[in-house]
Amino acid sequence: MQNGDSAQSGTIFTIVKGVGLALAFSLLFTILFACVLRMAPLPHKIIYPINQTAKGLAIAIGTLAFVRGEKGWLKGGAIALLFTALSYLAFSAIGGDFSFSYLLAIELFSALFIGVVCGIVAVNLRR
Repeated sequence: MQNGDSAQSGTIFTIVKGVGLALAFSLLFTILFACVLRMAPLPHKIIYPINQTAKGLAIAIGTLAFVRGEKGWLKGGAIALLFTALSYLAFSAIGGDFSFSYLLAIELFSALFIGVVCGIVAVNLRR
């Protein structure tokens, strides 16, 4: 049973590393984008799509960098969901608004889709 425990802890560590990288990328992108918004008069309607694209890229980067072995779809999905939950909590805390809406559900499903697809791609690239 020890081999199973080792594999499970490896999977958890993979997910934690993927989420960490995704959060780091997202934070860096957010800071850079905030600087761009301060200097350039961009319309407010482009902020949400750019933020969503950055979150998708963050999930893809975190998943593609660390997912290996088997069950890439599961690891990628876990990275996506945990990243989305943590980023929601962080940005809601910063904004002071923890309201739930249909947009959060769409964001969760989109993130899950991206994570699953990237997880499948990641394990097949390393064959």
